Amino acid sequence: MPDDPHSADILVIGSGAAGLTAALNLAQRFKVTVLAKGGFAEGSTAWAQGGIAAVLEPGDTFESHIEDTMIAGAGLNDRATVEMVVENAPAAIARLAELGVPFNTEGNALHLTREGGHSHRRIVHVDDATGLAVQTALLKAAQANPNITLVPDMVVIDLATSRHEIRYSGAGNVWGVYAFNRQTNRVELFTARATVLASGGAGRTYLFSTAPRGATGDGIAMAWRAGCRISNMEFMQFHPTCLYNLDVKNFLITEAVRGEGGHLKNPNTGHRFMPELDARAELAPRDIVARAIDAEIKRFGLDYVHLDISHMGAEFVKHHFPTIYARLLDLDIDMTKEPIPVVPAQHYTCGGVVVDRHGRTDLPNLYAAGEVSQSGLHGANRLASNSLLECFVFGEAAAQHIAANWADFAPPPPIRPWDESRVTDSDEEVVIKQNWTEIRRFMWNYVGIVRTTKRLERAAHRIKVLRDEVADYYGHFRVTPDLIELRNLLESADLIVRSALHRKESRGLHYTLDYPETREVATDTILVP
Repeated sequence: MPDDPHSADILVIGSGAAGLTAALNLAQRFKVTVLAKGGFAEGSTAWAQGGIAAVLEPGDTFESHIEDTMIAGAGLNDRATVEMVVENAPAAIARLAELGVPFNTEGNALHLTREGGHSHRRIVHVDDATGLAVQTALLKAAQANPNITLVPDMVVIDLATSRHEIRYSGAGNVWGVYAFNRQTNRVELFTARATVLASGGAGRTYLFSTAPRGATGDGIAMAWRAGCRISNMEFMQFHPTCLYNLDVKNFLITEAVRGEGGHLKNPNTGHRFMPELDARAELAPRDIVARAIDAEIKRFGLDYVHLDISHMGAEFVKHHFPTIYARLLDLDIDMTKEPIPVVPAQHYTCGGVVVDRHGRTDLPNLYAAGEVSQSGLHGANRLASNSLLECFVFGEAAAQHIAANWADFAPPPPIRPWDESRVTDSDEEVVIKQNWTEIRRFMWNYVGIVRTTKRLERAAHRIKVLRDEVADYYGHFRVTPDLIELRNLLESADLIVRSALHRKESRGLHYTLDYPETREVATDTILVP
């Protein structure tokens, strides 16, 4: 008789790098249930093209990787966290290699590439599809582990806390989650002594995003509703180069194309515009490159700019970027002969649920790791290829803390089942679609790469109106995956706008025309529920 996944020792929300790392570490001793929102490889991890940053090259040092991270983060990083992640990176890479991730090699060593903001070559990769190789290896190990139960198609609605106990309590303990089962269209309760949020970011609050469709800020919104502090949500990273194609909304053209010699040009004039804006030209940090492209597009009324690496030669391009080359050929673009049309797109959520260096949130029994969290690693701007790294280091840190303190985790008390007695089926799905589209459009226009107080206030006003509509809808109709996501999307948008209005300066990814200066003292934006 298999164990019931609804009552595990530990519950993990999310089946990407952070979630599976935590699960694999915990499964040595405990029964772990992992909930995936859709299929097991539909999250952001499988989409990561670039790689994982680690100090592996002779002459490179931890100190140098730490400094590069701090410089990119514009003074907002927590140095102790940066040190912890950087110093644990080589060991994390070694464990992935043991799991069978086929990293590219050169002779006897791992092949290292370089990306914007890094002072050395230190990115290990699997061609230009590193995330997929990592996801495949982690998933294979998890599926083979008898202590891990993987449950697909579970859209998590809310954390089950002390408020949901049959004997109501205000203690704030997290006992698991309520989740909508896409296969049965019913809401199920999953309980555990400890819960790890590894649900990813909130990229889909924006019209153009490289994030997968499921990145609707679910974990951030749920943690906020349950009582966690949320930090630094104004720092939304925009990847400078997403393919401009109206049918393919979110195909990323990796940073490494610029790292290996690609040039950004005005499509009308052929003028290469980066060298005159920054001494590092195309290798400047992402926020500078994204703003430069945004300015070029606005100044000349363009839809996109060109990214051209054809001058490096066909063999070089095909060898370095086989996945991108093949994908673009399907769209009738030959990157060995012609430039690629690119536009900036939302790419990474630097803010999130406040955690300490063990991955602990403000609520008892609740941990968070990866893009859902704000650990102090990224500060005001994430350095390229530090994101997968954070997932491995914090997934393991959370697992170690839970295991070391297991005696302190009580079994869950009886929790009330989901109540659907007062709601009916919705007859107006169009309302959800309309609201979803509206949020993504005003977030793109008003809360994008360059901001003003007036635009942010307009966004705040729209959110206020939509909040009443969505609350009314949520109160009257049975939940559906789209309604759950809309509710979380709106919550995430609100947290982003409130954070952006709170910051009266320009720093890192938050650039506002009303406060162009950077203040001398760097402080985190912390929202308290």
